[in-house]
Amino acid sequence: MSARLDGDVLTAERRLPAGPERVWAAFTSPAGIAAFWGGSHATVPPGSVAVDLRPGGEFGLDTRAPDGATRRLRFVYVRVAAPHELVFDEPLTGIRTTVALRADGDGTWLTIRQFRLPPELRSARAAGGLDAILDALAAHLHRTS
Repeated sequence: MSARLDGDVLTAERRLPAGPERVWAAFTSPAGIAAFWGGSHATVPPGSVAVDLRPGGEFGLDTRAPDGATRRLRFVYVRVAAPHELVFDEPLTGIRTTVALRADGDGTWLTIRQFRLPPELRSARAAGGLDAILDALAAHLHRTS
């Protein structure tokens, strides 16, 4: 499904070809995050990912654009409920992201919501970027099955 924008909320839903534990590991392990986070528009050097998986803990990563520009992203966990829910904030913009995982047969139904998007991220481009990240996540899960 395509990500959809409603005011300052971006929502994406996808059925993934892996159980909740594997999807959870992709979202919470440095190797998993590095494998998909950049989608089709950036790469994430595996050594740049740091994870402190607990409420109040942080995770950070570098994204590298095709032109070589690197940007550090930093997030703070608000809720960690393995393997069903992650909530984290991006301190610079105030964006809150929720990741909900629900078992669906031999796969997982994933729902991501980003709240409080600033005006410059309320766009079709942002929705396409989230779709690309989820495409990369599905491909990663398929490769590692």
